[in-house]
Amino acid sequence: MVNEYEIKKQICDIGRRIYNRNMVAANDGNISVKLNDNEFLCTPTGVSKGFMTPEFICKVDAKGNVIQANSGFRPSSEIKMHMRVYEKRPDVGAVVHAHPTFATSFAIAGIPLTQPIMPEAVIALGCVPIAEYGTPSTTEIPDAVEKYLPYYDAVLLENHGALTWSTDLLAAYMKMESVEFYAELLYKSKMLGGPKEFDKEQIAKLYEIRRKMGLPGKHPANLCKELNGEGHGCHACDGGCSCGTKTEGNEAELVAQITKQVMAQLGLNK
Repeated sequence: MVNEYEIKKQICDIGRRIYNRNMVAANDGNISVKLNDNEFLCTPTGVSKGFMTPEFICKVDAKGNVIQANSGFRPSSEIKMHMRVYEKRPDVGAVVHAHPTFATSFAIAGIPLTQPIMPEAVIALGCVPIAEYGTPSTTEIPDAVEKYLPYYDAVLLENHGALTWSTDLLAAYMKMESVEFYAELLYKSKMLGGPKEFDKEQIAKLYEIRRKMGLPGKHPANLCKELNGEGHGCHACDGGCSCGTKTEGNEAELVAQITKQVMAQLGLNK
């Protein structure tokens, strides 16, 4: 088992990565790691993520209360957002919040990342919805994020940035990289006249690849309903879902209705 000091070093390393990749500016962003059900390590507030050392890192409990912090350091003001993720997703071991420029631009423009344009993004990320705006450091952000937690592993934060989570810190960070790369490609392809999207058969094949790989986390491959209206749901529903929306006797009809609705909203049935 990795000791706490090694995890603190890893948090500092990931902090440097997000800073050097222009995913944060100045003192922006925050990172946390779950040690056990009531102990979490997190970055401090008011500190650049590119210049941290292990003694900067704070330890909090499941309510965000300080267990240990060196003099002059306090836990991130956004710790409530992290704690909500851990509360609602017991499978999650780390959370990363950053302001990557392309992804945050989509968040500011109110455009979710839902267009199926490359295999890696469809398989690893699925869709990335936008959680409604909330005032930083309040419960408004965790309240807005909560409804997406059972279905996704990444969200954009309206007019704010991006939030990713996964089984461990490296995986959570890689999801942030993937979100930003997806957003950058989508932006540039729009500048070139618009991306060529996968059709529903191609999406179904990619979803099946994900299922066979047994990847952890949540994904539209396991979701068979449109959650939050136009532009906020999954790429498509291929009938192989496991979100509990099927009912006795009308499974085929239900799947057909949902599929038609989602495909129409995403413009994939033309």
